[in-house]
Amino acid sequence: MPINSFEHYHMSWKPVIDKTQKPIYQALATQLERDIIGGYLLPGTQLPPQRELADYLDLNLSTISKAFKVCELKGLLSAVVGSGTFVSYDALSNAYLLEDQKPQHVIEMGATFPDNDSYEPLMLQLKSMLHDGGDYARWFGYGRPGEHLWQKDAAVQLMRRGGLDTTVDHILFSNGGQNAIAATLAGLCKPGDRIAVDQHTYPGLKTAAAMLSIQLIPIKADDGVMSPTALEYTCKNENIKGIYLIPDCHNPTASIMPLAIRQTIAAIAVQYQIFIMEDASYHLLASHPLPALASFAPEQVIHIASLSKSLAPGLRMAYVSVPNQVREAISKALYNLNVTVSPLLSELTARMIVSHQFEELIAGHRQQTMQRNEAVNTLLAGYTCHGEDTSIFRWLLLPEGCSGAQFEALAAQRGVQVYAAERFVVGNSSPERAVRLSVCAPVSLAELKQGLHILKQLLDHVAQEHEQSGGQ
Repeated sequence: MPINSFEHYHMSWKPVIDKTQKPIYQALATQLERDIIGGYLLPGTQLPPQRELADYLDLNLSTISKAFKVCELKGLLSAVVGSGTFVSYDALSNAYLLEDQKPQHVIEMGATFPDNDSYEPLMLQLKSMLHDGGDYARWFGYGRPGEHLWQKDAAVQLMRRGGLDTTVDHILFSNGGQNAIAATLAGLCKPGDRIAVDQHTYPGLKTAAAMLSIQLIPIKADDGVMSPTALEYTCKNENIKGIYLIPDCHNPTASIMPLAIRQTIAAIAVQYQIFIMEDASYHLLASHPLPALASFAPEQVIHIASLSKSLAPGLRMAYVSVPNQVREAISKALYNLNVTVSPLLSELTARMIVSHQFEELIAGHRQQTMQRNEAVNTLLAGYTCHGEDTSIFRWLLLPEGCSGAQFEALAAQRGVQVYAAERFVVGNSSPERAVRLSVCAPVSLAELKQGLHILKQLLDHVAQEHEQSGGQ
């Protein structure tokens, strides 16, 4: 088809490329990336069909496909079977939530820190280890993860407390939940593989998947949790390799997956022979945790029990329960990423568990968290703020007329850090008009209340402005 036949033809993107640049698909991908980053192509824009674009540029269809694939693997595009290819809503979002330096004079309500009541008991336990005497060298060398069976017993004890009955032969050690996620993706996936996720998900998964060129496919939600019907449709049509889920206190929406949905999703994983990565970072925060997904599909589920949110982020410890058929692959990935976990930290963590100090700390965390959530419920009454009273963060729905990104910027101007839905959104999903509030990050209850007062004033102002504008 002659190019000039497109002169008055509507296309969402009409690139101009220099065909002397080789390879041409890379030049086209570079132009597409520039147009997205430069704001010419906005999030949610549907690109022209590949065959139409090939005709317009007088190129082979395979050249267009390669260019789209390059940008898709970078997270810039999201392809939907039967609908087309779209500019991802999260193409330009910052998924790295922990900045190098915290801005001064800002109330932190963005990052999900637990309260710091764990620190003194941890220090006392550490001092006790030193007073025990013995071979200190074993804590500072290349320890073999879990070489002491009692440490794996401690991991089993923790997981049973969180809703999973497993055994020591399934346990691997990891330097935190993020490390376990990256190792699972590296061990079980190859570039271009597709992982089903919630429409809003943990940013650490997004960054790890982008680094490994793994595509995240957003699954629609019903009543705040992943829809089994939508998941099964995607499994049939999108060649899904695995699923990533946070069933308890989902990050960022704070939803809890009902028991029946857990069972159904586990059955889908078995039917389609795909793995589930179950992020159990928040299981222990609930007063009565529901059974883990791994309980219903033990041969499909990699269960990751991180201690960052329930004990202390600085421990950098997570226990991973893995099915036998993937144990070697994930174990090798963990070795290649870490060589080993810290023997000092694995010893300290296990002692906290077997001494039952861990149970006391969990109870203390829960009490503090409930007290702080009471302040949230009181001061933000009148606004919808999803989350249980034991959740360390909440999902605040915003008044009409204000996006999450706009509200995050306005709150920062007033000295409060929150995180917008845009930071968590995946692919072609439209971000909710919402922000995540960290309840336990402020250094005190008084500082939390101060931040909530500021946010309440801002919410009222946004709602009033929208009303005065006639709801435009």
